[in-house]
Amino acid sequence: MIWALFGGLLILGVPIWLVMGSTAFLAFVSEGQALLPMAQKIVDELNSTTLLAVPYFVAAAVFMERGNVARALIDAAEGWVGGIPGGLGLVCVASCTVFAAMCGSSVATAMAMGTVLVPAMLRAGYERHFAAGIVAASGTLGILIPPSLAFVVYGVLADEAITRLFLAGVIPGLMQAGAIAAWVIYYAKRRGYAREQRIEPGERWRRTLFALPALSVPVIVLGGLYGGVVTLTECAALSAVVALALSVFVYKGIPPSQVLSVMAEAVRNAAAIMIIIALALIFGHWVTEAGVATRVVNWATGLGLEWWQFLIGINLLLLFLGMFLEVFSVLLLTMPVLLPLLQPFDIDPVHFGVVAVMNMELALLTPPVGLNLFVLAGILRCPLSEVVRGVWPFIVIMGLLLILVTYVPAIATFLPDLVYGARR
Repeated sequence: MIWALFGGLLILGVPIWLVMGSTAFLAFVSEGQALLPMAQKIVDELNSTTLLAVPYFVAAAVFMERGNVARALIDAAEGWVGGIPGGLGLVCVASCTVFAAMCGSSVATAMAMGTVLVPAMLRAGYERHFAAGIVAASGTLGILIPPSLAFVVYGVLADEAITRLFLAGVIPGLMQAGAIAAWVIYYAKRRGYAREQRIEPGERWRRTLFALPALSVPVIVLGGLYGGVVTLTECAALSAVVALALSVFVYKGIPPSQVLSVMAEAVRNAAAIMIIIALALIFGHWVTEAGVATRVVNWATGLGLEWWQFLIGINLLLLFLGMFLEVFSVLLLTMPVLLPLLQPFDIDPVHFGVVAVMNMELALLTPPVGLNLFVLAGILRCPLSEVVRGVWPFIVIMGLLLILVTYVPAIATFLPDLVYGARR
């Protein structure tokens, strides 16, 4: 009955936070459990220093997006790769890679870069669907390259070290950026796009120096985290403070009179995510208490699957759910059930976290609910189908990389094992 209600509400298009919250509420009531412990459980779960990092990272993403930081990064990248075939596309990939290492949000990355770069690519003669595809695909790096909000949420659910997860995303993220860049160069040559004028060395270094404060953010924030100077929460707070300072005093994209309104926007965005997390945590608590996870484990192990067969099924499940739900909803909905399966199949939770997040990257690009598609359609003021047309080659590239990372775990686990030691 409860699961029928859950499925029915999803089909009707009810917001996922309301689906999970109402389902858990009715489940507790039908089982005769008191509601006060349910409320206390939400408070206990949210009383986490790790989760406290989420609103700070959200605030940093908003400040970066609104503060002209993207413009400085784009100008610097153009000075170094603008003269290569498909130069503006490569500028997009390089800028998104660096921007992702500051804000942790794919949608913020796509929006900040798309607003500036899409008009520039169109003026340079790029086809509209291709320009949209580059920004949409490059923007997904925001949840793979550290710091990543998706890894923070997964780490809380899996009780896994966030620092390990951040390191695990570095090599797959750089591989993805390289693969996207290679396709951009190939396509630009095939279509005969004109090269951008090379920037003189003096101007190149001037642009680089101007972007240096922005480029220093990942070094300061992540360097402090891995150097043991700050905790994850302090790292997130530091990134928000630095992002605000850059946006107001260095790049002046946010006038001092608008600081409070931008902060209010950041608070609204963070509150929306925290509401989803709170209700998903109580839903996950009910799933565990009702024995659903145990039954799923028994069922899956009873099938006699090998680990690689299990991961095929998980990839297909996450890809399917990602077509209809946004990133955090998929993670919060599935992980309470899937995480207990990792030990029977001897799968490293860090490796599994990278696989899950790479699936979520594809979710941002697949209709009907791919958020990056809507961002680019809004920027271009074009039909969603045109953005999808530009994105599909990148979906293929990212899908092939997902398969590689799924079956070569060392790609994800090499850096965490190198820094913190291999697990036994």
